[in-house]
Amino acid sequence: MYFTYILYSKQLDKYYIGFTGESLETRLSKHLLPHKGFTSKAKDWIVVYSEVFDIKAGAMHREKQIKGWKNKQRIKELISRSSTE
Repeated sequence: MYFTYILYSKQLDKYYIGFTGESLETRLSKHLLPHKGFTSKAKDWIVVYSEVFDIKAGAMHREKQIKGWKNKQRIKELISRSSTE
């Protein structure tokens, strides 16, 4: 299984969009470890949205689609819709 996911940092008031073939818990723990990269700027990241895919290409495509929005409001709407379903 593959996942497309959205993380949120309250400290930065930012979203991070990614995909992984690992469990979301494992991937989140890696984001929280010391490293170089965007998510190293905060240590309060939480998973606020995820989708499951059978193939890597599906998860990668969805990640690119969401990143292409470049619109925080649209991301918030996606997260909000998923929490009401």
